Amino acid sequence: MLIVGASVAGLSTAGTLRDEGFPGGITMIGDEDALPYGRPPLSKQILSGEWPIDESALCTPAELDRLGIRLVRGTAAVSLDPSERVVTTASGDDMRYGTLVVATGASARRPPYGDGLGGVHCLRTRADATALRADLATARHAVVAGAGVLGSEIAAGLRKLGLAVTLVGRSPELRLAQAGALLSPLIARLHREHGVDLRLGEEVVALRGADRVSAARLSGGDVIETDLVVAAIGCVPNTGWLSSSGLDVSNGVVCDSAGRAAPGVFAAGDVAAWTDPATGIPTRVGHQLNAAEQAQIVARTIATGAVPTAQPVPFFWSELFGTKIQVFGRCDGVSLDTIAGDTSSGRFVAAVQRDGVVTGIVGWNMPRDFRIARERVGRPAEGLDRSRQRVH
Repeated sequence: MLIVGASVAGLSTAGTLRDEGFPGGITMIGDEDALPYGRPPLSKQILSGEWPIDESALCTPAELDRLGIRLVRGTAAVSLDPSERVVTTASGDDMRYGTLVVATGASARRPPYGDGLGGVHCLRTRADATALRADLATARHAVVAGAGVLGSEIAAGLRKLGLAVTLVGRSPELRLAQAGALLSPLIARLHREHGVDLRLGEEVVALRGADRVSAARLSGGDVIETDLVVAAIGCVPNTGWLSSSGLDVSNGVVCDSAGRAAPGVFAAGDVAAWTDPATGIPTRVGHQLNAAEQAQIVARTIATGAVPTAQPVPFFWSELFGTKIQVFGRCDGVSLDTIAGDTSSGRFVAAVQRDGVVTGIVGWNMPRDFRIARERVGRPAEGLDRSRQRVH
């Protein structure tokens, strides 16, 4: 068994294989010279300085040894030959496999500006987090480019550290995972209440500075003086090494609804586009819990031959300025209606519905009620309390 990728999806695959009684050898290779680690803490506890970088590790060498998992660090896969069942690494080694799991994740999309300029960062890896933390000692103002989840978390973390922050987003709305535009007004209000300067509907188009960034020019023409820029403008699946493999990598590694990409080849996590059996559309979901759940399904399929009976339900959570936000299910409906608490108190649970069915649940500082309300997903919406207010 060969697993390419040593983060959440790779480690979860290996661990579940052992849990399911898989007796064979397991080799896991990763291109970083580190133990498998979680990425969510990088923009939260690591950025704020609450945790040392090593605290993000998901396992110890002793735990890997106990499970009989061989971890090869600092080894990048450069090609795959599915017909010969061989993965070739950057060092020239040919690694043969019986079954392959692709769990190479995604990489931060690099901005088209600031190349070689000090003070310009992305935040995807431990190395990124270490470099950004080192730059914070002298920074006073930061421009965060990107109005998605990561951009919001970085902006909140930098404000917590006392920096002035300008958050720039090409979209006119703040995007919080699958909740989309439904939560944008509340997220925007939260940022503004904590002093974040929001520049939505604009983007960073150029940076100024000699050796180090000194200002950012926006598409609207404004020039913002700054000594730190963090780009959070999305990520791209790590499929370059598969370009000659014959696999469909048009949107990550395209798989069936069980994560199978080809005979003997599976994919899980941020790199994988699993086909939704209801729509027939391959979709990538870039959240840690989804990566772990896909990995568990793949491992059970490999170890037992079990056919998955249900797809992982998207689940996401974030914390901004002490506010815990949780989203379960699909939130592509047109309204968000409270079913517990109320928005004015800063504590509520709300439901999203489409075509008379509850498709998603959002929790805002009400984790216990959120857990209970999750059971509503997939059920008819007629039981919702229409006397409660709509979230604005």
